[in-house]
Amino acid sequence: MKKFFLLLISFVTFFNSCAQKKGETSKAKTKELMGKTIYDFKVNALEEGKEINFADFKGKKILIVNTASECGFTPQYADLEKLYEEYKDKLVIVGFPANNFGGQEPGTNTEIGAFCQKNYGVTFPLAAKVSVKGDDKAPIFQYLTEKELNGVKNTTILWNFTKFLIDENGKLIDTFISTTKPTDKAITKYLK
Repeated sequence: MKKFFLLLISFVTFFNSCAQKKGETSKAKTKELMGKTIYDFKVNALEEGKEINFADFKGKKILIVNTASECGFTPQYADLEKLYEEYKDKLVIVGFPANNFGGQEPGTNTEIGAFCQKNYGVTFPLAAKVSVKGDDKAPIFQYLTEKELNGVKNTTILWNFTKFLIDENGKLIDTFISTTKPTDKAITKYLK
């Protein structure tokens, strides 16, 4: 019985240590992002060797969307492209393929790009595949989802095609769940 309790104590101590390290890592990531704006972010583009620099979008609204090729919401690519074409003088859309929900983005960056072009004629910028939740969450999504960093609100990304609308000054306006179509009035009212 004594061995069991010693083993149990060791087990609990180990998991507490892991949880503490995880918390410290998360706090370090948050501290690193404090004081940043959307314009401080540069991410790898879907096209190898290229980069998306958000500072290039100053003066325009930005709609950031986590996307997936095998999702029930994948047809929203068509509405995103329509929105981009209609408002491209004052709006940039950036898609971030992610495989966090149901394994619905299993492809490589090359496969994702070919799929988006062939099926939806996507011309708006696409970032390289990232993670939008969990321990490996991309820093830009940490910024977008934490009020402590974005100054507006906390957002839990529940599924693919969650949308984040940023104003012309780089401030988060609002977030929209997957079921909100890109052409919905909830979004377009900010683009008029």
